[in-house]
Amino acid sequence: MLLVGLTGGIGAGKSTVSTILAEHGAVIVDADQIARDLQSPGSPVLDRMAERFGDQIIRSDGSLDRAAVAAVVFGDTPDAKQALADLNGIVHPAMQDEIKRQIEAQRHTDRIVVLDFPLLGENPRDDIAATIVVDIDPDVAVQRLVEFRGMDEADARNRIASQISREQRLERATHVVDNSGDEAALRREVDELWRQLVMLRGRVGRSRPDWLMPTLRRRRR
Repeated sequence: MLLVGLTGGIGAGKSTVSTILAEHGAVIVDADQIARDLQSPGSPVLDRMAERFGDQIIRSDGSLDRAAVAAVVFGDTPDAKQALADLNGIVHPAMQDEIKRQIEAQRHTDRIVVLDFPLLGENPRDDIAATIVVDIDPDVAVQRLVEFRGMDEADARNRIASQISREQRLERATHVVDNSGDEAALRREVDELWRQLVMLRGRVGRSRPDWLMPTLRRRRR
């Protein structure tokens, strides 16, 4: 197994890159999907969230009102930062356990496993052979969030501000996917990335990942 990390700021297009990598044959461990599954109606995680943030985050059908939670943890209030930390403290331990389970299920295969994790920059791991960053100008990300997700511009900017900076994320990258162009350009980027990952899988099989890391950095255009 070759384990690599995939990350990027909100609106960068990370999910699209993940989908294309899956088309190439990668096994995707999707942290966002795991979090959604853990927050299903009646789950212990959702119960703890309701205890912390109130029943107003629960819809009448018992499901999580994600917009209500986002308004609390990404809002422009003095309590938002602590609220976000509390949310992460509830969700992340259970999410990490499930991430570990899914990775271990692939441990003795020859697959390329992609850990799709938005907060990889904030929570770096020492067990990955490469860190892939999907990069985009924050202003373009805001524009796309407003246009394609219907988000309020202020909300989009608050969410971006809650994450580490673009510069910090790029500093930790070994591979950068530039998503400033159209979908065709992005596919070409990911096709090239996949070729590099296949080569890396072969090299790691014959040598140590930490020895290879300095040779892998791919600079942003």
